[in-house]
Amino acid sequence: MARFRIGHGYDIHRIVPGRPLVLGGVKFDTNYGLDGHSDADCLTHAICDAILGAAALPDIGHFFPNTDPAFKNIDSQVLLQRVCTEVANQGYTLVNIDASVIAERPKIYPRLADMKAALAKSTGLFPDEIGLKATTNEGVGDLGKGIAIAAHAVALLLRS
Repeated sequence: MARFRIGHGYDIHRIVPGRPLVLGGVKFDTNYGLDGHSDADCLTHAICDAILGAAALPDIGHFFPNTDPAFKNIDSQVLLQRVCTEVANQGYTLVNIDASVIAERPKIYPRLADMKAALAKSTGLFPDEIGLKATTNEGVGDLGKGIAIAAHAVALLLRS
């Protein structure tokens, strides 16, 4: 069995009025948020799927189904903590994360350090073990029209 394992995660949610916008565990000051069963933090969901994928485990929806009322409006940092515990129980250590947020709005860059700090707290990593970038979709598709936000993430695990 390989000592190092890499996983990829992706998530996208539509923007809706009247919900808080949470990305990477950080609440943004907006009058809109993301539509979803939990807090709809697409960055954290992509990171969860990357970690689970690296361990060859099922995706986030398997562990936290959107049909279960227990996860309604749950803080995705709680889900991330549970994912990290699950992979640790499987004999893996999380080495690092690299992720990108794709959004036309709001401006993500000013909050990157806050997001890295929140994600570090939830994963047990140091902030400098988390790569985090923000980009736009240059006006292309639903992301470019500003009606959705997406995230990609990769995670590296080490077999303990």
